[in-house]
Amino acid sequence: MAVINEDTFKNQLKAGKLAPVYIIFGDDGYLKKMYVDKISKMTADKDDIFNYSKFGSDCDLQEVYDALSQLPVLADKKCIILCDYDFEHCSKSDFDKLCLLAKDGNDTAVLIIWFDSIEVDAKKSSKFKKLASAAEKCGGAAVLLNHRRTPELVKMLTDGALKRGCKMEPAAARYLVETAGEDINTLVNELDKLCFFLPSGCITKQDVDYVCVKTPEASVYNLSKQILAKNAEMALKTLDELFFMRLEPMMILYTVSSVYVDMYRLFVCRKSGKNIKDAAEIFGYKGREFVLERAARDLSGFDFNRLALSFDALIDADRRLKSFGADERIILEQLTIRLIYIAAKGETVD
Repeated sequence: MAVINEDTFKNQLKAGKLAPVYIIFGDDGYLKKMYVDKISKMTADKDDIFNYSKFGSDCDLQEVYDALSQLPVLADKKCIILCDYDFEHCSKSDFDKLCLLAKDGNDTAVLIIWFDSIEVDAKKSSKFKKLASAAEKCGGAAVLLNHRRTPELVKMLTDGALKRGCKMEPAAARYLVETAGEDINTLVNELDKLCFFLPSGCITKQDVDYVCVKTPEASVYNLSKQILAKNAEMALKTLDELFFMRLEPMMILYTVSSVYVDMYRLFVCRKSGKNIKDAAEIFGYKGREFVLERAARDLSGFDFNRLALSFDALIDADRRLKSFGADERIILEQLTIRLIYIAAKGETVD
């Protein structure tokens, strides 16, 4: 079973090479839809009732087979999309039909088996492996589309700004990713806003601050980043913003704690002679390796003692937040200062 990544897939499409069957899966909904639309535009328009067909999860696979068997009308190819068919829980006969559809590709149609909301475990699912192998027999491909890493997102934003007639500083693009999050759909929308705000201009970090939204998740990550950078002033300012956004204190604590959990997991793996790839496999970060890469940067300068003291502070804050009548803001402010002190001095403070 061969699975190709986004770069390989993109190069094939740029060269105009269309396979008879594509299995589109992964954890990035935006990328999956974008590439399904690209393949569709290369074959048949969505309004072409003769050459474009889309089937949902409750369809009869015989209808899909019939659509594939019919010759295109006034076109070279037909586009047939089968979206979110639950192959894991269908009957054996239906699964065999699905594999037959994937195996019997032809030159007059492109079949796209698109898993939009259904999660696929390509390594553990024997059925998926069988389906992908069937597609491979006719020259088809299984395409894994996971979230892009920060450098890829930065390049996407800077290139996208140039296409819109603007220029975006790489530092501003990275800052946008940090503050708005890593969802591509959100980033594209924010880039559109910035380019409308500054037509033909140069987008800076100040412009991102002025124009773009800040997701609570990204803001909490910034809090963690400022704590690890030992920047008490900015950390307390960010905490103030989070309370202004009315974000749940337990959610703030949970997100900050998750950064330390990521660091600890990587720390343990390194002590065992394992690398980031091994840690991703062991702890289920598949498709989210960028989290561990971020943890690797945060872990520099940390030892076991600092990690242990930090977890003590986090557990104490958790207990206090769950106490009756606790002042949530004071608890999180104290936690912020304690974590910064631990990172800086390697010892705790009451």
